[in-house]
Amino acid sequence: MTGQPVGGAAEKAFPVARSEPRLLVPALTFVALVVAAVASLGTPLITSVATSFHVSLGSAQWTLTIALLSGAVATPVLGRLGAGPHRRTTILATLAVVVAGSALTVLPLPFAWLLAGRAAQGVGLGLTALMMGVARDHLPEERGAAVIALISVVSIIGAGVGYPLAALLAELGGVRAAYGLGLVVTAAALLTAWRSMPEAPEGRSARVDVAGAVVLAAALLLVLFLAGERALWSRHLAVAAGLAVVAVVLLCVWAVVELRSTTPLVDVRAVRHPAVAGANLAMFVGGIGMYLLLTLITRYAQTPHGAGYGFGLTTFLAGLVLIPFSVLGFVAGKLTPRVRTRIAGPLLLAGSAVVVGGGFALFAAARSDLAELFVAMGVLGFGVGGFSAAMPGVILAVTPRSETSSAMSFNYVVRSVGYSLGSAIGGLILASGTGPGHLFPDDGAYTTAALVGIGAMSITTLTSLALARRRSSGTTP
Repeated sequence: MTGQPVGGAAEKAFPVARSEPRLLVPALTFVALVVAAVASLGTPLITSVATSFHVSLGSAQWTLTIALLSGAVATPVLGRLGAGPHRRTTILATLAVVVAGSALTVLPLPFAWLLAGRAAQGVGLGLTALMMGVARDHLPEERGAAVIALISVVSIIGAGVGYPLAALLAELGGVRAAYGLGLVVTAAALLTAWRSMPEAPEGRSARVDVAGAVVLAAALLLVLFLAGERALWSRHLAVAAGLAVVAVVLLCVWAVVELRSTTPLVDVRAVRHPAVAGANLAMFVGGIGMYLLLTLITRYAQTPHGAGYGFGLTTFLAGLVLIPFSVLGFVAGKLTPRVRTRIAGPLLLAGSAVVVGGGFALFAAARSDLAELFVAMGVLGFGVGGFSAAMPGVILAVTPRSETSSAMSFNYVVRSVGYSLGSAIGGLILASGTGPGHLFPDDGAYTTAALVGIGAMSITTLTSLALARRRSSGTTP
């Protein structure tokens, strides 16, 4: 793949720092953790934003949605830039955008500026795949594989780290104080990256496929918008269905554009490889189930006792429920590279999907005690951690080293769409279980949603087993 270098002006703005190998691994994991945590700041602050800015809860929800949208759109573009010679410049420039967005969320500006800041923060989500590319290029193979798995895990558990901290700061100092946390850690991430990120290996080149980027951005905007606007499906079904058809058509057009391009944004031919396609399908369906259970448990914990169930936890206390998710997710992420020397990656995906399904089963059968929610969240974290740590190995086993960032960027777009759909599906099921005149759904609606999640994880397990069977038969490298 050939193309012209980009970003020369930006490269001058960020002078090259001397590489510090001993700081590289901490820097990679810290940047991945920060961008994930900052993007998730919108989740615990929705109510506070609505109150502080005098907007509806639906409008305040966009502080989370717009970060996911900008992240999904920016990820494949950054992945392509990260495959080129100016990866360091791309990382630093992107972090500078994130810091600028963080400043906008702290300054006493109108609500529209807050949304602009959150959109800029969401762009940082595209850096996770670039961190993986750096690890694969600059670390020994075995060490690099372990670090890539760790980066994948911390990009997931970042939400569990940021949620309780942001909620506590919002209770103590208001929404600006909570967003101030984002400004501090993103500035620290920029400084860390400037000090530690090495240049890409020589001989790389990359050109951004502008046409493909525009079409993919339009399709993703529609997909994630439809996933976030649940009211549109219930009140204007025909409009929602029409937009869904347009999104599918745009994705098909994008695939055709990429196949014809000499410098595609994503190498669609590589994505069609059975191992990569199967892994992305597992990520998509698994992402739906994983995020579905995460949202079910946190919402259930915050439901007031007056609904006949729930625990009426404050935002901060509900955030503490995420601690088992983060801790056991990290543990699984550390264990997976060691286990992978004995068990194939697709089998680890299947096993992790079974664990997540077990979390759904626990939640469906036992949720009358708060301790049971902690257990279910811990099981979910262990399954998600194992799944996230195993996924890069499955994809990168058949991906050229130079295409690491691009391949993983596509996988993260698939994950983002799956997570958004999981949140939307959970909302639709609970909404359908809410009787007329009631604020909260019936307890049985949560059981129904859990059963749907078990179905999603069953599909994920079967897909992963099919990958393992194909690999063992020798039909994939």
